[in-house]
Amino acid sequence: MIRLVLADDESLTRGAVGALLNLEADLTVVAEASSGDEAVAAIAAQEPDVAVLDVEMPGLDGAEVAQWVQANAPGVRCIVLTRHARPGVLRRALAAGAAGFVTKSAPAALLADVIRRVHGGGRYVDPDLALTALTTEDCPLTERELQVLRSVGQVGPAGTAGDIAARVHLSAGTVRNYLSSAMQKLGVATRVEALERARDHGWL
Repeated sequence: MIRLVLADDESLTRGAVGALLNLEADLTVVAEASSGDEAVAAIAAQEPDVAVLDVEMPGLDGAEVAQWVQANAPGVRCIVLTRHARPGVLRRALAAGAAGFVTKSAPAALLADVIRRVHGGGRYVDPDLALTALTTEDCPLTERELQVLRSVGQVGPAGTAGDIAARVHLSAGTVRNYLSSAMQKLGVATRVEALERARDHGWL
């Protein structure tokens, strides 16, 4: 029997996936979690064979939970689920030690097979997503523009150009210029959209 921890902040999705996996004769969900912090606690308590993690959760996201598992519970194998098949998400998850990457649009039978494969020491990456990741375009942003965008994520949506400037040791005017340049290159209207676009492509 392969013991699973299932983490997803959407209760309907978590319940449906858990019910389907429990129908498999060799799979059992021993704990469910609705956030990354709950997932870490459940993994620590239950010591499952495989953790199935939604990539976007409150607190720690799926990639960060996988990173924690790699450092603290290396016997647990991680599979990351996502609704958005974006190459940057794939890169983050694999870099964090995840052994499987499945989109939420995949049939339950495929997820069950991936769990068995990963439990046996194998890996699985959604083939369409893998192709997208391999063919994604090069980053058009300079290192300074990337540095400023990282700081946007650190100060949050309410942060000012002055807040960002204090982090990167530049003037507020220079920060505004870098943000404007980054937004223009990425074809977006706000700095938050620029941050999300850069993350989606794996440039941050």
